Amino acid sequence: MTLQWTAVASFLYVEIGILVILCLPFISARRWQSIFQLRVWSFMARFWNKVFLTMVIVLIVLFLDAVREVRKYSSREHGAGAKMQANMQDHLHMKLFRAQRNLYISGFTVFLWLVMKRLVTLINQLAAMSGTTAVLQAQADTANQTAKKYMEDNELLKQTLTEAKGDEAAAAGMELLKKEVKNLKEELKTTGDVLKKSQSESEVMKMQTEGLAREYERLLKEHQELQNLQDGENKKDD
Repeated sequence: MTLQWTAVASFLYVEIGILVILCLPFISARRWQSIFQLRVWSFMARFWNKVFLTMVIVLIVLFLDAVREVRKYSSREHGAGAKMQANMQDHLHMKLFRAQRNLYISGFTVFLWLVMKRLVTLINQLAAMSGTTAVLQAQADTANQTAKKYMEDNELLKQTLTEAKGDEAAAAGMELLKKEVKNLKEELKTTGDVLKKSQSESEVMKMQTEGLAREYERLLKEHQELQNLQDGENKKDD
């Protein structure tokens, strides 16, 4: 085996080893992403596209050269007459075997080089999606807890307005109602902005956020109705 084909075969073995390591199930995508973000890889990322294209071109040239060698020795084998000596036939078969071996080595090297590039890209995308999903889930849980809190406060306000029997109790309930409505509007605006940004990330999160938005709107309308009811009671007392 010549020097160039020895280098290609060694490169093929390195590719196989890297792909096996990348496919290990106990190393998560986020762990790989943290490894890819090291300073060494950040420095190499500047030249990665050029190196990738250069290797593709070199490997394709070697692959085409191997195809040419296979066709050359195959045509010689079929065109050889019966008068060819035995040692010449053995030499021709050896040349054909080496050409076919080089063809397989270069072909698999090109294929695995493209697969490795695609696999690294998919790992980075999966890690980014996992991080985004975790953030969206935390935001959804926070919004859900806030909605439950406002539902409980709403029930307390109902009881306060129902059981109020004096100007002081009614005024306290009204003040509490105004504060809760103000907080609800601010929380609704903040949550709405967050939910709008996260809609394009996940369809599941989108369904949850739409349900939370409807719940906030219902609570806001209910607060408004209670406020109108209290205003009507104050006017009657006056």
